[in-house]
Amino acid sequence: MITLGLIINPLSGIGGAVGLKGSDGTDIVEQALALGAQKKSLARSRQALQVIADLSSRFQILTCPAEMGEELAAEFGFSYRLIDADIAQTHTSADDTRKAAQAMLDAGVDLLVFAGGDGTARDICAVIGDAVPVIGIPAGVKIHSGVYGITPLATGNVIRSLLCGELVDVKEAEVRDLDEDAFRNNQVRARHYGDMRVPQHGHFVQAVKQGGVEDESLVLVDIAAYLCEEMEDDVLYLIGSGKTTQAIMDELGLENTLLGVDAVCNRELVGRDLSASQLLQLSSQYQQTIAVVSVMGGQGHIFGRGNQQLSPALLHQLGKQNIRVISTKTKIAALNGRPLIMDSGDPQLDQAWSGTIEIITGYRDHIVHTLA
Repeated sequence: MITLGLIINPLSGIGGAVGLKGSDGTDIVEQALALGAQKKSLARSRQALQVIADLSSRFQILTCPAEMGEELAAEFGFSYRLIDADIAQTHTSADDTRKAAQAMLDAGVDLLVFAGGDGTARDICAVIGDAVPVIGIPAGVKIHSGVYGITPLATGNVIRSLLCGELVDVKEAEVRDLDEDAFRNNQVRARHYGDMRVPQHGHFVQAVKQGGVEDESLVLVDIAAYLCEEMEDDVLYLIGSGKTTQAIMDELGLENTLLGVDAVCNRELVGRDLSASQLLQLSSQYQQTIAVVSVMGGQGHIFGRGNQQLSPALLHQLGKQNIRVISTKTKIAALNGRPLIMDSGDPQLDQAWSGTIEIITGYRDHIVHTLA
């Protein structure tokens, strides 16, 4: 019988929807909770484990107390036991994650499954290294590391393939993390912290977030000029994060939040660096709202990576017809035929929007690409 280690960081991603751009540190967690942030990693872990629920006779789980794994294992009725380590019951920390990883390494788990973001991956990598295969359930704000499934369901599918005895490669993948303080000041500083061995199956495991910026300034100017020309009066435009969308704000001559979501109406700034609740409230005041998002280089995500402020509730309210995706053709070609990824946090919404979507790639230039 296969033994799966399960570590859930219950506070991972808690700062995303309220615009804090991270969850590292007690102060940020307390600030996020004070702003009304909701814990999401348990729900995302549930999505992943649901995929293997019918195979429970093939594995047992070694996990942590309470929110760090025990509650979910009990909910599914899985056979599980708890690690022998001094783990906090609430307000868990990076130290708790490292203690849990060490206990699972000592116990000799076959595969370590964890839910979190780059900070969680970094903590686990510091203990595990390449000693045990691992795979992450994406639940954080910033996910640049290549150790996560492209969605929680994708992570579940990789685990399922392993449990079913299918051929699953194991390859080294990078663990990368950002400096959150610099991130909040619109500076992207990613550092390589090590490598872990990750099961690979199809296109279920995400690539490392590509750093750097291509010299495609003329293409971005064309895209920005076209979008600004098409802007209608009295329509609210939500400009998503990233350097691609920054070109639109530059074209309008407006101040831009590189790593946040800004709101524009009648070519004027009506909101800066807005949280999920602020966006939902502001959008309800307009007859039409359009969200402009870019494609994450190397991975293909349009939702769920760095723009959690665009919540499932807001996306339901907008509808797929009010989404504008922008990208250079070079970035799309680099996906090598892989679809764009929607990881909104609501699997039913992701499924409903799957199929194809138009991408603006230049001045009056569009392509159609698959969306998974």
